[in-house]
Amino acid sequence: MVKDNKQDSIVEIDKDNVPEHVAIIMDGNGRWAQKRHLPRIAGHKEGMQTVKKVAIAASDLGVKVLTLYAFSTENWKRPDKEVNFLMKLPVTFFSDFVPDLIKNNVKVQVMGIIDQLPKATQKAVNDAVKQTADCTGMILNFALNYGSRIEIVDAVKQVARLVKDGSLDVDDIDEDIISDHLMSASLGKYADPDLLIRTSGEERISNFLLWQIAYSELEFVDTYWPDFDANTLRDEIIEYQGRHRRFGGLDTE
Repeated sequence: MVKDNKQDSIVEIDKDNVPEHVAIIMDGNGRWAQKRHLPRIAGHKEGMQTVKKVAIAASDLGVKVLTLYAFSTENWKRPDKEVNFLMKLPVTFFSDFVPDLIKNNVKVQVMGIIDQLPKATQKAVNDAVKQTADCTGMILNFALNYGSRIEIVDAVKQVARLVKDGSLDVDDIDEDIISDHLMSASLGKYADPDLLIRTSGEERISNFLLWQIAYSELEFVDTYWPDFDANTLRDEIIEYQGRHRRFGGLDTE
């Protein structure tokens, strides 16, 4: 059910129950701009500022991994002008924000088919990863040119090659083997999100982390991404903390 974020400001976050991995489908940039009679790219530009605010807020709250769905494998279908603008955003974003990330001990990681991106975008992404490599705090993980079905297909191909060359027996294939060959494997024990948030009121997963969110808590909020802020994130974490996660089991009496 879609809900508004208007919780009592007196409610405090339980610092011992903060979701370790929060994933966000950042939706609504275009509609935010259109409501203001602005071009869609204005919404993407504003959304970039939101990323900065939310990343620092998540780090301050104790989140270990923040994964942001920045560009999907399906987004190439959008108009060329919009796609070209989106490809330039990482260049602007990282050149401006990396010093703040380092100051806040935030490490950048990227998952997706990076070698299909424009050269300037690849360089900006790879430079940000290198520049923050020594940071030991929150991981800011961008899903860029990412699609979960392609991710799973590629993982299956990798496992099939292991079987073909004799280094893996078919009967030894299990969930851990598949997980170890997904793009999220570098996140280790934090690979599976505890909480998935989608903004803008849409209630779809849109080919995002389909394997990893098997037992994630899902929250759909009306807020467009450019209007999402530290308070909204806080409210969604409080909502998460009000749920009881059983992972398919039952409470023991």
